[in-house]
Amino acid sequence: MNKKIFKSYLVPGVTAIVLVVVPAVLFKLNILSMYVAGILNLCAIYAMMALSVNIICGITGQLSLGQAGFMAIGAYSTILLNQMAHIPLPLAVIIAALITAVFGFLIGFPTLKLEGDYLAIVTLGFGEIIRVVLTNIKNITGGPNGKSFNTLLTFYEIPKYVILTSVLVIIIIFIQNFIRSSYGRAILAVRDDEVAANANGISVFRYKMIGFVIASFIAGLGGAFYVWHIGFIKPEQASFAKSIDYLIFVVLGGMGSVTGSVLAAYVLTMLQEGLRFLKDFRLLIYPVILIFVMIFRPQGLLGTNEFKFTKIPEYKERIKSFVKKFSKKDKTEKTEAEK
Repeated sequence: MNKKIFKSYLVPGVTAIVLVVVPAVLFKLNILSMYVAGILNLCAIYAMMALSVNIICGITGQLSLGQAGFMAIGAYSTILLNQMAHIPLPLAVIIAALITAVFGFLIGFPTLKLEGDYLAIVTLGFGEIIRVVLTNIKNITGGPNGKSFNTLLTFYEIPKYVILTSVLVIIIIFIQNFIRSSYGRAILAVRDDEVAANANGISVFRYKMIGFVIASFIAGLGGAFYVWHIGFIKPEQASFAKSIDYLIFVVLGGMGSVTGSVLAAYVLTMLQEGLRFLKDFRLLIYPVILIFVMIFRPQGLLGTNEFKFTKIPEYKERIKSFVKKFSKKDKTEKTEAEK
C-alpha cells in the first residue's frame, strides 16, 4: 500500500514542485533569461487551452471549434471586472472563469443535442459571433484595436511563472481525478458508446453538458491569464484560426491524453518561437507536423495514454527498441541494395 501511495502521489507531487521551483530559481539567478520565462508562461496558457479542448474532443467525444471564443470571454471579463468594477485581480480571474462557464452552459444547452459535424459548425459559428460582437462594442472592448490591461504582475515574469505553472498543475490534477471519478467514467462511457450508456441509465446530455461547462471554465481561466500575461487582447483571439491552433495541440498530443496535450502545447509553442527567424514560413511547421503524425502515428504522440514519471525506465526501453527496429530495417535495405 505504501509503495502504491508513493508511486501515485509522492513521485508526481515532488516532480510538480521541482518543475515549479527549480526554473523559478534559475530565473532569479539569471541563469535563464526573462525571455525564456515569458515563453514558458505562454506555454502554460496554451496548455490550459489544449486541456480545455481535450475535455470536449478527447474525453467527452464531441467536436468543438469555438474554444477561442470562450477564451476571449474570459479575457475581456477579467479586464472589465478588474479595471471597471475594481475587483481584485485573483477574484476577477475566478469570476471571469465562472462567467465563461455560464456562457458555456447557455451555448451547450441547445447545441449539445447535435452531434459530429453539426456541433462543430454551431460552435464555430459561436466563436465568430463572439468575435464580431467584441469588434463592434467599441465602448467596452476597444473595437478591432483591442483593449489593454495594466497590472504590475504583467511586467514580472518570475511570479507569473510560479502562478501559471502552479495553476496548470492544479488543473491537470483536477482533470485526472475527475476522469477517475464516477462522473468521469460516465463521460467516458458516453464518449465510447452513447446508445449503450443511455441503455445503462446514464444521462447522455447531462454528462455532455458537465464536460462542456468544465471545458468552458478552463478556457475562461486561459483567457484571463492570457490577458494578464500579455497585457493586451484583441477580438481576433476569438477567431476560428485560434481554435484550430488549440485543436492541433490535442491532435498532436493524443485525443484523451491530458499529459499528451500539455506536452504538445509546450513543444509546438517553443518550436514556433525557436524558428521565428523563418518569419511567416514557420507557420508551415504545424501542417507538416500534422501530416507526419497522421501518417506515422494517427493516434497522436501518447494516444489515450498518460505520461507517468514512474515508468521512465520503461519509456527508455521502448525508445531503444524503436531505434533498434529502424536501424535493422536500414541495414537490411542497404544489404539488399548492395546485392
